[in-house]
Amino acid sequence: MVEEIDTTEIKDELPLLVLRGLVVFPHMVIPLLVGRDKSVEALEEAMVEDRLILLAAQKDETVEEPETEEIYDMGTVAQVKQLVKLPDGTIKILVEGLKRAKIDEFLQEDPYFKIRLQEIEPEEKESKELEALMRSLVNRFEEYVKLNQKLPPETMMTVANVEDPGRLVDVMVSHMSLKVDQEQEILQAVSYKERLKQLYKLLDEEIEVLEVKDKINSEVREQVEKRQKEYYLKEQLKAIKKELGQDEEMSDEIEEYRTKIEEADLPEEVEEKALKEVDRLTRMPPMANEGVVVRNYLDCILDLPWNEKSQDRLVLDDAEEILERDHYGLEDVKDRILEYLAVRKLTDEMKSPILCLVGPPGVGKTSLGKSLAEAIGREFVRLSLGGLKDEAEIRGHRRTYVGSRPGRIINAIRDAGTNNPLFLLDEVDKIQSDFRGDPAAALLEVLDPEQNDTFTDHYLELPFDLSDVIFITTANVTHTIPGPLQDRMEVIEIAGYTEEDKVKIAQEHLLPKQIENHGLSEDQINVSENAIRKLIRNYTRESGVRNLERKLAGVCRKVAKEVVKGKERLSRVTVQNVDSYLGIEKFNYGEVDEESQVGVATGLAWTKSGGDILKIEVSVVPGKGKLLLTGKLGDVMKESGQAALSYARSKIEEFELEEDFHENYDIHIHVPKGAIPKDGPSAGITITTAIISALSGRKVNSKVAMTGEITLRGRVLPVGGVESKVLAAHRAGIETVIMSEENEKNLDEVPDNIKRDLEFKFVEHMDEVTDTALLKEE
Repeated sequence: MVEEIDTTEIKDELPLLVLRGLVVFPHMVIPLLVGRDKSVEALEEAMVEDRLILLAAQKDETVEEPETEEIYDMGTVAQVKQLVKLPDGTIKILVEGLKRAKIDEFLQEDPYFKIRLQEIEPEEKESKELEALMRSLVNRFEEYVKLNQKLPPETMMTVANVEDPGRLVDVMVSHMSLKVDQEQEILQAVSYKERLKQLYKLLDEEIEVLEVKDKINSEVREQVEKRQKEYYLKEQLKAIKKELGQDEEMSDEIEEYRTKIEEADLPEEVEEKALKEVDRLTRMPPMANEGVVVRNYLDCILDLPWNEKSQDRLVLDDAEEILERDHYGLEDVKDRILEYLAVRKLTDEMKSPILCLVGPPGVGKTSLGKSLAEAIGREFVRLSLGGLKDEAEIRGHRRTYVGSRPGRIINAIRDAGTNNPLFLLDEVDKIQSDFRGDPAAALLEVLDPEQNDTFTDHYLELPFDLSDVIFITTANVTHTIPGPLQDRMEVIEIAGYTEEDKVKIAQEHLLPKQIENHGLSEDQINVSENAIRKLIRNYTRESGVRNLERKLAGVCRKVAKEVVKGKERLSRVTVQNVDSYLGIEKFNYGEVDEESQVGVATGLAWTKSGGDILKIEVSVVPGKGKLLLTGKLGDVMKESGQAALSYARSKIEEFELEEDFHENYDIHIHVPKGAIPKDGPSAGITITTAIISALSGRKVNSKVAMTGEITLRGRVLPVGGVESKVLAAHRAGIETVIMSEENEKNLDEVPDNIKRDLEFKFVEHMDEVTDTALLKEE
């Protein structure tokens, strides 16, 4: 327990705690949070002495560190009853106000305020006038308590028996919600008479505000009661009419629904279902929640294009012109699309195959869908499936609650306005599944031509014919697409663009588009072909052209800034000054041009962004025969490293290796760019070449890149992604590409100009790889 302080023994020098937005009165017990440095110091000084401290408010509560002139000179001496230090460094205290005191002099300002105080005690004696003022104030406060709903009736108990006029005022103020300046005025008042009069005036103002507020609340309450009464009387009137046999006419809303259903020319099953729902609506109370569900359902049925079709415009020459206009290259994909259109022109009964465009980001998969829609004259609808987990997003929610809605397939058809749009399902390889179902399984019905003529959405509960819809899907990879779903689609691979393709695309499509988007004209900016080539080589590394377009946009922004600043002459972007527009180069084009080295081989890898080259480094150091693999490699690449080492041990005599190298040396295999996960069966021959090079001391030709897996007997196995890997080799400046003989057939996918620039070595055995890749000893 904290000792009670004898208020007659209060020292005239005390630390000062400055309050922000708060005034403490005598006899008030209140918790405070202390966080400012000076306040904490003052509090610690008070705790060392006799727990006494002066509490005074600052004039402007927005000031963080008030000066002496910004502090009210009248405050309250208080005793710290409790103190608790909080984890965030602030201190929570419980203080009790003891008596008024005036700041006579500031003795110090740092590290805390210390003042000399002067106690303020009125010298008035009891009088009839004081007693009358106190009684009037108590009566007025009782009215205030009755009007203020925040104060309990028991509040009057705390003031009813207070006989001291000063204490009466202090207790009343502690129960009122006053502004800081109003409270400070009462605290500043010295005489009892002045305090009582000031508080009486404030009570009058507060009571007047509360009476106006109570009047407004009463008027609002009367209006609500009036509406409820009208509703009750209307319901009574309906019941009386029904008893008298006077049927009420169908409401305008119900009649409107019936008219719309009759004029909509809906299929027989759909019309029957809709009219049944209208009948249900007539038997429901107007404000029932179920009525909202029925209205939304009827609106959905009437909004769907049950019989609205787009007429196909199947002119192959026009379609070919549109595809050539919007996309450069991609000849195989364009041919397949034109074949598809030709077959549709010859037969209307053909079930539409589902085309799946697979390729890295930025190669134009989505825009191909838009071009196809324009070519055949159909509405274009795009739905992104990336990250979709809930099966209800495809099939819809059942109509069991107010927030239910149809699935995204039906919603998209409704937005299209026709029942045969071209429907693009984007990112089909990124569908996920959890406890809410498997959206990929739900798509099986949507994409199956044998089933989707009666696709039933859970919300709609009616079959909707999707057989005339042309579905096209896009994906970055195929291995993450579920097997049954992939089985329903015809996969068309889009490997990426060659450097020449990118140059043409930039000149004919991307640059004119960005010049227009940035408010420029061809008289203000000129980007040379060699500058574009440098952008492709040194500022982007991708199979598509998305980053290339961003870099061209960056150049246009810089030129736009120059134009706004007043530059009038043509801005020429050349190889020499392109770095002044885009900063330092991001990539080292042709890094394979470095000197051939021992233990460093170049492999070809496939990534989600297309093909890439991969350096594999091998270091041989004295040790105990350990094999160390680093570079964030997956299990398949680790196994390739072990198989490569076993093969190298079988070639000790051929490459004149030390017989016991596997016991006396540690072999460290490292693939740089360690932050990027790497895995796959394509690095076997590359790892083997690097190991043999490191053990034999023979250099690996830096102009040679390879891809393929190896068996323990040295046989070279075929791999996938040949087109992407060859494009990456050409992009990096490789001269010779080694791959399995079984991959020769895959070169048909590679553009002819790329094949002319590269030399291909098709091998069956690892011996052929080392003959080509390892340089002869000097």
